Amino acid sequence: MKLDWKEVVKPTAVLFVICAVVSAALAGTNLVTKDRIAQQAEETAQQSRQIVLPEAEEFSEQEGYYTGSAGGETVGYVFETEAKGYGGTVSVMTGISAEGSVTGVVILSHEETPGLGANAEKEEFLQQYQQPAPEGGLSVVKYQTPQEGQVEAITGATITTTAVTDAVNEAIEQYYAVKGGA
Repeated sequence: MKLDWKEVVKPTAVLFVICAVVSAALAGTNLVTKDRIAQQAEETAQQSRQIVLPEAEEFSEQEGYYTGSAGGETVGYVFETEAKGYGGTVSVMTGISAEGSVTGVVILSHEETPGLGANAEKEEFLQQYQQPAPEGGLSVVKYQTPQEGQVEAITGATITTTAVTDAVNEAIEQYYAVKGGA
């Protein structure tokens, strides 16, 4: 069987043109939407900062964290941290008051199991973190009522609970580094 060049070149050229048109369309879409996507991400981050540090009237970006202030006084700090969860990286935003209490926690992104690890986004779970930030960090407990400095694990999602707690503990560590350097 002899190979005819027209049978090879014509489909290859058509496929190349289709790929070039689709690539150009994707590049154009990205060019048109990238500024809007960045603006939306910044608005979401601003809203999250306000949730985790509600006393703050404004935020100023520092090197690796935000300082929240009200009436010209520093009321707290906001840190974005990550930890390894069951399904991947868990990104967390943590607010810590100037006095050293966790004021709020927001899960920015995660790849945890829907129905189990995704329960880490629930307000009842996240409220557990609103307590004094011990220098050694918070610990996770299972099947018991948590005391100060402890967080109760989500049933069936201990790894996710540990990941969120590790991320909050990293924020606590950064807080003490900032306060020690202040």
